[in-house]
Amino acid sequence: MTLLSDERKSNILLQIEENGKVKVRDLAIDFNVSMETIRRDLDELEAEKRIRKVYGGALKPESSTSEEPPMFERKILRAKEKKRIGSKAASLVNDGDVIFIDEGSTTLQMAAPLLEKTNVTIITNFFPLMKLMMEYEQKKLFVGELIFLGGRMNSTHSRSSGSYTEKMAKTFFVDKAFISVDGVDPNIGLTSYQSEKCSLSQIFISHTRQAYALVDHSKLGVKANFKMESMEAFSHVICDVEAPSSWKLTGTEWVQG
Repeated sequence: MTLLSDERKSNILLQIEENGKVKVRDLAIDFNVSMETIRRDLDELEAEKRIRKVYGGALKPESSTSEEPPMFERKILRAKEKKRIGSKAASLVNDGDVIFIDEGSTTLQMAAPLLEKTNVTIITNFFPLMKLMMEYEQKKLFVGELIFLGGRMNSTHSRSSGSYTEKMAKTFFVDKAFISVDGVDPNIGLTSYQSEKCSLSQIFISHTRQAYALVDHSKLGVKANFKMESMEAFSHVICDVEAPSSWKLTGTEWVQG
């Protein structure tokens, strides 16, 4: 079917209301128009603050309450930037390292590049990462050791957490810890929307030689609900853009991925 622009946009809003998301390719097929036409419709709807564009589609606009999006949404938000950050982070891992990788759509992008390393021990509480690395191991693509931190499972964010997870985490000391964060501010520090995520991250930050914060540009200047650590607690920040020129960094190296 071919609809006028206003009709298409009304239909798009209805689909987002019903399904929570839409994809450009699917809309182009449904409406019998080009993907560029759909992108223009989405641009106009975003300008009206009626949707939130993401890589390959659109979602409901962000609500006024601060919360971390579910894993599905985070996987498609700024996917290209996250892949670059994940690749850069993996390049900093040495053969034989013992590393912690926490839960996050950006840290998940470290998986494939880590196949170039040998004898790396990966500790994580992030189920999708562990599942992916196990598949690589079964295919003889990964040579190393995998350790999953057990505990109470959070299905929304696909991670284990809580007292059992933290108790197990305290038994490890790692060479490098790769931590995803929701907000970065030079004065406030690094923050997260989840207190239990902060608790686990804090353990590994204190149990590592080098702590790396993985963050895309949308998190710069953001203050999430819970403070994880000060900026100085991290040896490195890996981001897809340079540090803002007005920021004064002391003891933390900014790495652009």
